[in-house]
Amino acid sequence: MTVADIRQSYEKFELLESSLAADPFEQFTLWFNDALTAKVAEPNAMTLATTTLAGKPSARIVLLKGFDQQGFVFYTNYLSRKGHELAENPNASLLFFWPALERQIRIEGVIEKASAAESDSYFQSRPLGSRIGAWVSPQSQPITRAELEARAAELSKSLGAEPARPEHWGGYRLNPDRVEFWQGRPSRLHDRLVFQRDESQVWSHIRLAP
Repeated sequence: MTVADIRQSYEKFELLESSLAADPFEQFTLWFNDALTAKVAEPNAMTLATTTLAGKPSARIVLLKGFDQQGFVFYTNYLSRKGHELAENPNASLLFFWPALERQIRIEGVIEKASAAESDSYFQSRPLGSRIGAWVSPQSQPITRAELEARAAELSKSLGAEPARPEHWGGYRLNPDRVEFWQGRPSRLHDRLVFQRDESQVWSHIRLAP
């Protein structure tokens, strides 16, 4: 199969230094609000890329659950493949792609676990089925559908209506040192503006060739 003729011309917006926010968190907020206004499907869906110490990469979609000046937060099973890889190598990257806006955001940095209190608070906000699911799934381990459903039925009974957060499940926060905002433009002459943080924790930005 050839897909060489599939093309999309990007015509909607531009990204200029004159309109850029003072720091990447403020700029991310502006663009995220644009995605909400445009009713982008799951605007908080992002690709998380991790690697082993040997440099073998893996990527998957996870959901952003919060962000502030300290970083970008998501929740998962600490015993999953990504959990093991982050334990080996905490350097990771996030990617948001919003086709409706012809935009991408690439975020690079170091990941650490969120506090137990933060993880507990978010866990209790989840639907009951999702809280039970965190206990049910030995994520990334081989399992049959029948075994999974049997575990779900058993734990739904034994855990009750207010299951506590399992120790193997919780939050991570990516503390960024590089954030690139990409805006599609005609003729593939895209806008790429990158924030980088120096050793003094001061942010600066540059434009990159598309």
